[in-house]
Amino acid sequence: MLKQYLEVGRIVGTHGIRGEMRVECWANSPDFLKSFKKLYLDEGKSALDVSCRPHKNIALMTAKGVTTIEEADKLRGKILYIDRNDVQLGEGEHFVQDIIGLEVTDADSGAVYGVVKDVLKTGSNDVYEMQAQDGKLFYIPVIPDIMAGFDFEKGKVFIHPMKGLFDDED
Repeated sequence: MLKQYLEVGRIVGTHGIRGEMRVECWANSPDFLKSFKKLYLDEGKSALDVSCRPHKNIALMTAKGVTTIEEADKLRGKILYIDRNDVQLGEGEHFVQDIIGLEVTDADSGAVYGVVKDVLKTGSNDVYEMQAQDGKLFYIPVIPDIMAGFDFEKGKVFIHPMKGLFDDED
């Protein structure tokens, strides 16, 4: 089951004296937060009306009702969430949080190889770090020749493993 509220960053400090906060952004870039008028705390239990702007490698955020450095400092360390309904993903795009924990399954045989533990950004393509049942780690490039699809309801990512991907013994 997909989570309704997804982590997008953490408040790491204050900026100025009027309640603006520095946010470490966990999305592709701090620009991502600009389009949101609401962000959430406590896994969606409380909402903040916000305005965000990118600043170097972070986002600067103001929140309605937070007007002093002292009020902003009380929120330091808090994780920020978005409601997945507030985001329209493009074709073939997925939230990293939805991919982590999926079973890596052979699209042809149904064999289960392991579980996705992390998604690594390499520049040219993502790489899924997969942990096999014996604890060994494997790295699966997210390329069309390997990726066959997802079934988020069943918690699976389907692949066509290339020779050598899992230490073929030939």
